[in-house]
Amino acid sequence: MRLVKLSVGVAVFVFCASVVMAQNRPLSPRGQASTQVGGSYNSEGQYSGGKWIDIDYGRPILRGRTDMFGEGANYSAKIYAGAPIWRIGADVTTRIKTEAALVIDGKTLPAGEYSMFAELTPTEWTLVFSNLGAKQTFREETPNTVWGGYGYTSDLDVLRAPMTVAEHPVSADQLIVTFTDMTQQGGNLTVWFSDQIATIPFEVGR
Repeated sequence: MRLVKLSVGVAVFVFCASVVMAQNRPLSPRGQASTQVGGSYNSEGQYSGGKWIDIDYGRPILRGRTDMFGEGANYSAKIYAGAPIWRIGADVTTRIKTEAALVIDGKTLPAGEYSMFAELTPTEWTLVFSNLGAKQTFREETPNTVWGGYGYTSDLDVLRAPMTVAEHPVSADQLIVTFTDMTQQGGNLTVWFSDQIATIPFEVGR
């Protein structure tokens, strides 16, 4: 009898813990895109000398929403959600950390860590790297930090560059930020969400 009660108790505990975990699970899980550039392989196939580029971002999910980006004068209004710019993600501001200097649109982004945003129009996106820090909670009061795109100003912009944007025949249900067509000399940074896909090339700086 005691064994039965114990088993029932364990089952109830596991069920309750599962419910709590489900309730606490973020609606936009964090994601990371990483690549390594500037290195080389020796005769034995061992890689060395590479420098890391890491992007940490929230990955919103459409959950059945359509027309996420809108059209015409209303393009980007829904995804900005009242902010002056898109955080390229959800929740905590998207961050990029690069061990290598990057050349983007003929301009050099020094090695370092930055917040990353995008200004959106139907024909072109503008990728923005900023020295604004990222708040970990909405109510945080640390100077020169933002939660998402809220409170963004261009005062601490480091580099701005145009991205090519196009409509994709396949809809990405969850935001994807990734590196594409990479070589050790550079490649593309690609952002894909819903039916919009934007790309910008970059090279490894000297």
